[in-house]
Amino acid sequence: MSHAPFSSHGSNAPEAVIRVRDITVGFGEKIILEHLDLDVYRGEVLGFVGASGTGKSVLTRAILGLVPRRAGTVEVLGRAFDPSDRAARVGLGQRIGVLFQHGALFSSLTVAQNIMVPMREHLNLSEKLMLDLARLKVDLVGLAPDAADKYPSELSGGMVTRAALARALALDPDIVFLDEPTSGLDPIGAQEFDALIAGLRDTLGLTVFMVTHDLDSLFAICDRIAVLGNKKVMVEGSIETMLAFDHPWVKAYFTGPRAMRGQRPPAGEQTARV
Repeated sequence: MSHAPFSSHGSNAPEAVIRVRDITVGFGEKIILEHLDLDVYRGEVLGFVGASGTGKSVLTRAILGLVPRRAGTVEVLGRAFDPSDRAARVGLGQRIGVLFQHGALFSSLTVAQNIMVPMREHLNLSEKLMLDLARLKVDLVGLAPDAADKYPSELSGGMVTRAALARALALDPDIVFLDEPTSGLDPIGAQEFDALIAGLRDTLGLTVFMVTHDLDSLFAICDRIAVLGNKKVMVEGSIETMLAFDHPWVKAYFTGPRAMRGQRPPAGEQTARV
C-alpha cells in the first residue's frame, strides 16, 4: 500500500507539519497522555487508532489547543503553537480544518450557512462571495447543488459527513483533522468517503490526521498508522509494521477476524478517485 505523495517529492526526509514532543495531558489526578511524541508529515493520511478510552480525541484536542497540556510542545506548520496566544490561534484556525464526530453541524443553519461560519470568523468577504464559495465546497465534497440550501435534519448520515467536511475545507486548509468520519455510515457510504478523502489528498495536497476505528479505512487510504496505548504512541508506520508488531492489542486489532476483510487491494485502487 503506497499512496503517499509526501514521500515522492525527491527528499528522503518528509516534512513534519505537526510535531508533538513530550506531551502530557491530564484531568485532575488522572493522566491521559504522558511524554507522548508524534510527527505528521505533509501530504499524508495518518490513521490514529487505539482502544476506547486511551485518549485519541484528547490528543487531537491538545494539538488544537482545546484542552490544556501540562507539559510538552506542539509545532504546527513550522511554528510553535501556544494556545494562550490569540494571534497564533487565529492563524492556526485559518490553516486547519476539523471534522468533528457526527459532523457537529449547527442544526438551525443550512449547509451553506454552516460552511460560511469559518469564513465569517476569519475572512472579510461579501455575503454573495461567501455563498458562492460555500456552493463550490458543496460541489467539492460530492454533494448535489441543492444540498447547500438544506438543513442538517434533511440530510442522510453520509450527506451530513460530507457537509461537515465541506465546512472543514471552507478556508482551504493545509491540514484536516477527521474524528471518526465513517462512524455510522454503511459500508458503501464509508468506502465512497474514503475515496473522497484520498482524492482530496492527491488533488489538493491535504495532510489528513484521521482518528478512526474503521479497519477498511486504515487498509485503504492511510499512508501511515499510529497506535495509542499506555499513554504514548506505541508504534507507528505502515500496515506491514502493524502486522509485525508484537503487542497483544495491536495483534488482535490488525490480525483478528474483522481485520481479514482488509487483506485486499486498497479501495483507492478498486474505486475511481474523485
